[in-house]
Amino acid sequence: MCRNFHFGIQRKTRIKARFFIAERGIIMAKKSDKKSKKTETVDSLKTSAGASGKKDSYSAKDIYVLEGLDPVRKRPGMYIGSTGVEGLHHLIWEVVDNSIDEAMAGYAKNIAVTLLPENRVMVIDDGRGIPVDTHKQTKKSALETVFTTLHAGAKFGGDSYKVSGGLHGVGASVVNALSIWLKAEVCRDGFQYVQEHSRGKPKYSVKKTGKCDGSGTAVTFEPDAEIFQIIKFEWDTILTHLRQQAYLTKGVRMTIIDKRSPIQIKSKKGIEEQPSQSYSFYFDGGIVSYIKFLNQGLIAKNENIFYTQKENVVGDKKIYVECAFQYTDEINAKELSFANNIYTAEGGMHLTGFRTALTRCLNDYAKKNEYFKKDDENLTGEDVREGLTSIISVKLLSSQLQFEGQTKAKLGNPEARSAVEAVIGETVQEFLEKNPDDARAVLEKAFLAQKARKAAKAAKDTVLRKGALDGFALPGKLADCQSKNPEESELFIVEGDSAGGSAKSARDRKFQAILPLRGKILNVEKARLDKMLASKEIRALIIALGAAIGNDYEHEKLRYHRVIIATDADVDGSHIRTLLLTMFYRHFPKLIKSGFMYIAEPPLYRIQRAKDVRYAYSDDEKEKVMKEMLKARDEQKKVRDAKSGKAKTEEVVEEEVSEDASDAEKVKGVTIQRYKGLGEMNPGQLWETTMDPARRVLRQITVQDAAQADKIFDILMGDEVLPRKKFIQTHAKAVKNLDI
Repeated sequence: MCRNFHFGIQRKTRIKARFFIAERGIIMAKKSDKKSKKTETVDSLKTSAGASGKKDSYSAKDIYVLEGLDPVRKRPGMYIGSTGVEGLHHLIWEVVDNSIDEAMAGYAKNIAVTLLPENRVMVIDDGRGIPVDTHKQTKKSALETVFTTLHAGAKFGGDSYKVSGGLHGVGASVVNALSIWLKAEVCRDGFQYVQEHSRGKPKYSVKKTGKCDGSGTAVTFEPDAEIFQIIKFEWDTILTHLRQQAYLTKGVRMTIIDKRSPIQIKSKKGIEEQPSQSYSFYFDGGIVSYIKFLNQGLIAKNENIFYTQKENVVGDKKIYVECAFQYTDEINAKELSFANNIYTAEGGMHLTGFRTALTRCLNDYAKKNEYFKKDDENLTGEDVREGLTSIISVKLLSSQLQFEGQTKAKLGNPEARSAVEAVIGETVQEFLEKNPDDARAVLEKAFLAQKARKAAKAAKDTVLRKGALDGFALPGKLADCQSKNPEESELFIVEGDSAGGSAKSARDRKFQAILPLRGKILNVEKARLDKMLASKEIRALIIALGAAIGNDYEHEKLRYHRVIIATDADVDGSHIRTLLLTMFYRHFPKLIKSGFMYIAEPPLYRIQRAKDVRYAYSDDEKEKVMKEMLKARDEQKKVRDAKSGKAKTEEVVEEEVSEDASDAEKVKGVTIQRYKGLGEMNPGQLWETTMDPARRVLRQITVQDAAQADKIFDILMGDEVLPRKKFIQTHAKAVKNLDI
């Protein structure tokens, strides 16, 4: 580690926008500026030392201790959510959260995450540095106490961190407990200190290793393979998280550096190694910049972005409320909520308060300015949220923060709702009065949404009858399975009647249902619900799923816990798959979030030589199979020649084996069948390659960055041609198996 906690990056590698919907996240990178400004913080939420301008008193006496680390290794899911990919990345978030706490307290300006070889990660900040003096309760260094004791940290004392993201205060110790190796380095009071750990246990006492300039903390760790199923840190996931945090913590630079596969570059000094990629984020505009980013390329309804930041007192609790929103011509809403910089994916009291206040304000303004006609119904929350892009962020004392569950997905503080309602109620009313043109545009959109909602309700009442949803009127083209247990039931959505016939013959009737769709379904990206429900194919799909749609969706009534899209391996098949994914993403998000959405990956080729039949899923795999068949042929010929006394030399055999696989296709006795449609397979082949749970290949659909997913779906499926053309030109070189 650099003695002076240096944050300079010598070389930046531009990162192209990339779109992955299967087994990958969705990410866009933005180049940062070079300027650094002071973090803006409400005075009452600063530390006592920072607010007064006096030398900070952050020391061992500020560290509070509750319990040891044994529970963490026994039940890691309780502390990081899972031991899969999400839990693995949660280790980074926990360490980064501690650095962000320093930034929100006004002590850190730079935070960097470096991905290192051997699955190691380093998180470094230029904050005050974790205290190293002796802790009164544990009789050990405060640094060791923080990393070896659960619930040990300054967050529980109430003074060192007025605001912090770590409700449970478990970050550093949990990461240590779940790492096979961890090193903590601190630069503080002119000296550098270090301590290493293994699976939560220190290897030695804290050492003073020399002098250093400035201050800060560096934590380097390697996750334990005994705990985590797969250890592979994803650049896109980390980049997305840091970008989000940079928007929320304006004035603080967030940097990510990838040193896992360094690039060798020639210089005057010789060959130097540089990171393969790196990026920095810094935003002066905070969440207003975030709104602009989310709405990039969309048509805004209110040109002036609403923004407010205000402190509100509820009882004896001070709550800082920050909010920004803007309406666009989109149909769907994008609502992001945060509590002490933690993304609350399931919302909570602060989001409820925002929705309630916004709906009330728009109705009050509409009545006051005579937008309503006599006997008109009030606008509902659903009406006023159409096309809304909003960010609501609250900050309150760490000791008062209440989340529902260890993973902090939902804020539970009732006072947060009251504070947000009060602030939004006052400031939105003022915004509408000052910006009548924006108010008119927003209300016109809301009234249009109300009209569409009523039309959609009438359509749903017709299509989604109670009997149909209970399974009494399933679509005639559906070949349902025998099982009534959703956990073991699968629905294959196949392209066309031909593939549907093969799939119905191939399936295991006990747990596999088949629904053939005729042609391309409606592009729902810009279609309202009433137009969607006019589509016969979409109606059949909704009824087959059995859980309704939109606000009427009931996840527990879903009839299948595996919904599998199986389309042909050609342009039309790809288009149909994209149309279906658009529909599921926009109207069945919980189905995807629950991990129930899959894409079948049938083989592209069937290769046969005598009784040896193999399937290839790509051109590269086909080449490999052909070479293996050639080698087998030559080995058999060599044996036959040896028996007949005509053995060839080894050199000749090698020459034949290395011949190009494309020539091998012409070899007598080898047949290659290229599948372009599932209907080209007979039922036996379809079962063997695509439907047999023991041998098939399925790709699970996940969305790691909802904001970027929204952008990409809008580019690919929206009305604007130029963004789509640019996207295609940018990613054309990445296309494989192009079907023309």
